[in-house]
Amino acid sequence: MSRKGPSTTGAASFSPDTLHTDTPLRLKTRESLNNNDLATAIKTTFHLAATDKYTYHASASVTLSQVQAAVAAGPANGLQAWYVEFSTAPNTDADADGVGSAERLQRATPEYRCPPPPDIAAYVALFDPAKPAANLLRGFGANAKKGSLRADIAAYLASKRYVHPSVTVSKLKKGADHDNIYADFWAWSCFSLNWAGPDARSANLRLSHHVLPVFMHHFGCVCPSYEALEIVKAVSKGRAGAVLDVGSGNGYWTYMLRRQGVEVFAVDNGQSAWRTLWIGDTVTEDGAKYVRRRPGSGKDDVLLMVYPVVGLAFTTSVLDAYRGDVICVAGTQNGNGYTGFKDEMIDSWMARERNGFEKIVQVPLPSFAGKDDALFVFRRKEGLAPPSMEDGQ
Repeated sequence: MSRKGPSTTGAASFSPDTLHTDTPLRLKTRESLNNNDLATAIKTTFHLAATDKYTYHASASVTLSQVQAAVAAGPANGLQAWYVEFSTAPNTDADADGVGSAERLQRATPEYRCPPPPDIAAYVALFDPAKPAANLLRGFGANAKKGSLRADIAAYLASKRYVHPSVTVSKLKKGADHDNIYADFWAWSCFSLNWAGPDARSANLRLSHHVLPVFMHHFGCVCPSYEALEIVKAVSKGRAGAVLDVGSGNGYWTYMLRRQGVEVFAVDNGQSAWRTLWIGDTVTEDGAKYVRRRPGSGKDDVLLMVYPVVGLAFTTSVLDAYRGDVICVAGTQNGNGYTGFKDEMIDSWMARERNGFEKIVQVPLPSFAGKDDALFVFRRKEGLAPPSMEDGQ
């Protein structure tokens, strides 16, 4: 059945804008999150029945009651094993058998490091819209204990971050409205799941959590930050075209960008199911075909791809079609192959296959437990015109 307008399956009505003004509802949602009750928080926010039985299909298929049970279980059964180390203590049995140190290490028992709550709070605070993100990241590292997990996370995030001097993010004005509902739920998940951000080893993680399908269905694959939204706004400012959110999913990024005053057109092929739709004007079409239909194949537009799928040559086909000068990609910044390309990160692929572009932004995004996400921006190098349609990229 087709759905027009913002909606949530199982709810009689859904009005995204009303959420920002319904103070009692937001307070009740936050109270539920403070009580570690995600199921009630979701039901309250999206006006779902107390007996809700919806099945969230993603990497796993779960119901809210099953998710809540997993949340209540805490770290049991390795559900919060985000930071893994291996013990190097001598194994006398192995030594007796003549086993060398390298093999002994492979046989060692993994130990799970748990970040202290203040470090989790500091990670969440990295995405405070009222403060400069670069300053927050410097403080995150400067205040970390030497050799601590927080120090590892800070060093990793700092090594990845890059913003070209030509890109400036406007400071959030006092009293300005930047209400990111997804961020409330994401912040709760960091504390509940003992997550203080990715480090260099996060690329090896294949573990997720039952919470993720719920977040994906209601909000999307990755939470936007104020900095990321303002960067997209900044690189689109003064252009004759618009931002093209290709592969827009349930439209949360489009919705938030529009709240920032950005003109955005959302397009998605509609093959994925979303319980909540945040906008009602998504164009249902193949992304590459849509881009080719734009004037000059998007020559005056900014291309945005949020969590582009791996497989079906989606990313390549859209980039082949686009003739504009600015490409924004929200996706993984490690080698786990979760977005864009199975065996390669977007920035290395662009450097090799689209060397007419330069990377001008790579900033961390609020990452779900076990994930490592960032916003990338690529800009066509000055003086290089896009190839003709006949020439290809």
